[in-house]
Amino acid sequence: MADKARRIAVISLGGTIAMTAQADSGATPTLSADDLVTAVPGLAETGIGVEVRDFRRLPGASLGFSDLLELAVMVETLAVDGVVVTQGTDTIEETAYLLDLVTTGDTPIVVTGAMRNASMAGADGPANMLAAIRVAASTEVRGLGCMVVFAEEIHAARWARKTHATSPTAFTSYPGPIGYVAEDRVRITARPGASPVIDPRGTTRPARTAIFTVGLGDDGTLLPVLGDHVDGLVVAAFGAGHVPMTCVDALSDLAKRVPIVLTTRTGSGPVLRQTYGFPGSESDLLGRGLISGSTLDPIKARILLQLLLMTAAEHDQIAQTFSTVL
Repeated sequence: MADKARRIAVISLGGTIAMTAQADSGATPTLSADDLVTAVPGLAETGIGVEVRDFRRLPGASLGFSDLLELAVMVETLAVDGVVVTQGTDTIEETAYLLDLVTTGDTPIVVTGAMRNASMAGADGPANMLAAIRVAASTEVRGLGCMVVFAEEIHAARWARKTHATSPTAFTSYPGPIGYVAEDRVRITARPGASPVIDPRGTTRPARTAIFTVGLGDDGTLLPVLGDHVDGLVVAAFGAGHVPMTCVDALSDLAKRVPIVLTTRTGSGPVLRQTYGFPGSESDLLGRGLISGSTLDPIKARILLQLLLMTAAEHDQIAQTFSTVL
């Protein structure tokens, strides 16, 4: 079937792409999914059928796990060839990875947004929408899981990161985009491996997780305090998984109570396993019961940890799931 004959659902969650500025205040979400689609130049010429749904009208920072799990249920009930989710860029990387983990099947799911609201010169929402719809309609992306499409680049959900506060090219990924849109054509240049699959249906267990970012001179004093309020913790460590030796005892004690996932605060590259051997090194911490986050950045690791805890996974199952991340 030609891409132009396909049907796509556009689901709006709010965010900058749906915002307009008022004369006496800042930008707020005011536009519906239909407003967003209507504002896309050239969409009618593609021949792609679009149905619209308003799901939330919130800033990206105000979305929560309950919103996104409800969204995932909706996505899997739609009888369409692809899905585009529009939302605030603050949490696009979380939304995309969560949907990647909890949805099944080959239907493409694309998350996009805008860095400039509709009242600004050079608003990027319409262009991002058009590219996202083209990607969601493409047979080339079936089976690739959830993707982030921004500035005509296609990023795998597990690698996509917002790396600039204001730039229209804020989204990047390592080892790089898996494709791009050019001359109205979707071009895929890499195919990432599959992510773990988490079944959130029937989840009843509340969970609270947090990210602890290690900094120069940390002495670990805050770790026991944080540990009293979380069910799981992600440590964003130096380099390939290192912390100050003054944090080791606190992490060792806390790891006996809750699962702790070790990641690198650099945002890309793996946590090593046995290259270094000093107190606070990756091998020392893993030997004390911390779980390797592998190549997941701290934000993605927290999403996976949170979902596992919500599904009542125990320590060994959590460790096994993280071990499947390449």
